[in-house]
Amino acid sequence: MSPLSGVLGEAWATYRRHFQHFILISFVIYLAVAIVTALLSWAAGTVGTFIGVIFSLFGMFLLQAALVKAVQDVRDGRVDLNLQDTISAALPAVGKVAVAAILASIGIAIGFALIIVPGLILLTFWSLIVPWIVIGGAGAFDSFGRSWRTVRGYAWNVFGTFVLVFLILIVVSIVLSVILLALPSAWRSFISSVVSGTLIAPFTAAVVTLIYYRLTAVHGEAAEPGMAPGAPGYGPPGGPGYGQPSDYGPPGGYGQPGGYGPPGGYGPPGGTEPPGGGYGQPPGGYGQPGAGAGWPGAGPGGGSEEGNRPAGPA
Repeated sequence: MSPLSGVLGEAWATYRRHFQHFILISFVIYLAVAIVTALLSWAAGTVGTFIGVIFSLFGMFLLQAALVKAVQDVRDGRVDLNLQDTISAALPAVGKVAVAAILASIGIAIGFALIIVPGLILLTFWSLIVPWIVIGGAGAFDSFGRSWRTVRGYAWNVFGTFVLVFLILIVVSIVLSVILLALPSAWRSFISSVVSGTLIAPFTAAVVTLIYYRLTAVHGEAAEPGMAPGAPGYGPPGGPGYGQPSDYGPPGGYGQPGGYGPPGGYGPPGGTEPPGGGYGQPPGGYGQPGAGAGWPGAGPGGGSEEGNRPAGPA
């Protein structure tokens, strides 16, 4: 079973549960950027418009960092950081996010300009640079390598997930365009862009962040500074995250190659090993050899290398 199985459903559940919090963050940043950009264009003409474009880019990078931070915050099922706290926590990462995002955009654009496929590959393997910066504390340049290693072995799963998100975005845009059909063309385009961005950006951030947590756990990486490598990091038992008994099996038991766990794991009482198989293997555990096929030449599928085994239960 793919480690990303059900990630869109989990992202939707997270989005719906904290809808007001996510929408408030998106709307405030979108509105602030729109107002400042309009004022700059009105007051300073061409120069103001140019400054407004730069400010809009800053707002976009801030929105990405803030929403990833917000998703990280609500993993335990409650909102600990309000709007101001979330933006304040995201601000230190905005510079690194900006540098990484601009470099990634250039590389992906060049890839698309060649024969499209290289652009899709880079888009997939670099899709986790923002979570690695905001949550994992990586630097702007280091985030590229970390994102690549985390996606490796599951590139097709990641790519397919983002294709579905892209299709959802298209559907939302079409529906909004139909609803706003009576408005003038310029207003219709502006309002549709702002509303769709406000609604879709938090969901996209939730998908990216949840992919980050799932794949770091599969590869045995520490998702956050100070977190044990391979720990799901999804709140207390019964919380909304994955890795709970009702979702993907006992915490820490998934993704172990070959289906074996530590002595006294999740097998029969006493931790004895059943004949012909390892003890502690949760049914349908993901991360086994061959569970995910990467891009050709991108590394072995399934993330089953000896050094990438997730940690067992504490």
